[in-house]
Amino acid sequence: MKFCPKCGAELADQAQICPTCSCSQPPLSVVQDSSSFGFALLGFLIPVAGLVLYLVWKDTMPLKAKSAGKGALVSAILSVGLSLLVVILYILLIVFAIMSSGI
Repeated sequence: MKFCPKCGAELADQAQICPTCSCSQPPLSVVQDSSSFGFALLGFLIPVAGLVLYLVWKDTMPLKAKSAGKGALVSAILSVGLSLLVVILYILLIVFAIMSSGI
């Protein structure tokens, strides 16, 4: 629901004239929404920002929200994957050191 800026009467969303005071209503603003590489990159570089943008925009600008969310998700997956790879390589290094020392 929206309200008349002149008299404050409650109006239907698509109303163009207030039935109470006959004041013409401003047109509804159109939100420009498109997917954005910039927001995906921001989400990738700063995953927390991507998550926040996703949560803020998911209802009003779903395409931009999806871009930011994808960037954050890809960043998180890569971080976990690289961390696991480092741990596995470290364990293999320790096993190799133990085997080569003859213990």
